[in-house]
Amino acid sequence: MRIAFFNTKSYDKEYFGPYDQDQNVKLTFFEGTLNCETTELAKGHEGVCVFVNDQLDSEVIEKLEEHGIKLIALRCAGFNNVDLNAAQKHNIKVVRVPAYSPSAVAEHALALILTLNRKTHKAYNRVRESNFSLERLTGFNLKGKTIGVIGTGKIGTEFCKNMVGLGCNVIAQDPYPNDELHKIGIKYLEPENLLHQSDIISLHCPLTPESKHLINWHTIKQMKPGVMLINTSRGALIKTKDAIKGLKKGRIGYLGMDVYEQEEGLFFRDLSENIIQDEDIMRLMSFPNVLITSHQAFFTREAL
Repeated sequence: MRIAFFNTKSYDKEYFGPYDQDQNVKLTFFEGTLNCETTELAKGHEGVCVFVNDQLDSEVIEKLEEHGIKLIALRCAGFNNVDLNAAQKHNIKVVRVPAYSPSAVAEHALALILTLNRKTHKAYNRVRESNFSLERLTGFNLKGKTIGVIGTGKIGTEFCKNMVGLGCNVIAQDPYPNDELHKIGIKYLEPENLLHQSDIISLHCPLTPESKHLINWHTIKQMKPGVMLINTSRGALIKTKDAIKGLKKGRIGYLGMDVYEQEEGLFFRDLSENIIQDEDIMRLMSFPNVLITSHQAFFTREAL
């Protein structure tokens, strides 16, 4: 099978390149994203391999069928960027990797929590400038804190276990409770109760029409003042402007994001010499209690 591989980075070639030697698979690497303007590159292939910022709406999928594409392979767990109804209509199969490394994302969520709490990123920069002061670096003990986990699939389950290991009180919300988590003492609550009780809230649910803007001003007002909010799932779970409002009013005390609602034009690129036109992310980056990483939670050797 000939596969058109879009959104290629150096690490993709490193980890996927060896499979190009397989007589049954031929990979053609393209650096650009897959969209309406780049579907022509898929000609002569039977499948496409895409990532989170490739947009496969109904128009793109229709063109892919015209070019003979029979398979869309997502090298990610989320599939919100693919019009599944259109794929079914055009008889194109869609596959994904829901469990390529749940621990990688769960561990990154914990890294965001620890960094925001203990301010290690700020301490690092201070010491490099010979500033050994401890002023304004006060954190809090994680042990005994209540952690609310929204979404207990494979990643959420790993995250719950990590936090239980740190001595936290873990509560969860998911329409499909996990018996394994029940056995280790994790209680499932209604969304309102979880929001009200949690010191830290971590999002681990997929992006669907129902979960879009799950975190908005209405739900932020139900949280404890000064709550820590962590998102390593999909950016649009949080309504960005409402999160900014929550930060300005002190309702959100800490915000850690590995994903962003409008990340498509930003993440996975070096824009250090550019003027960023996205006012929302620039506003977020101006807060001292916000930590943003650019969709790297999955990025471990094991996951790749």
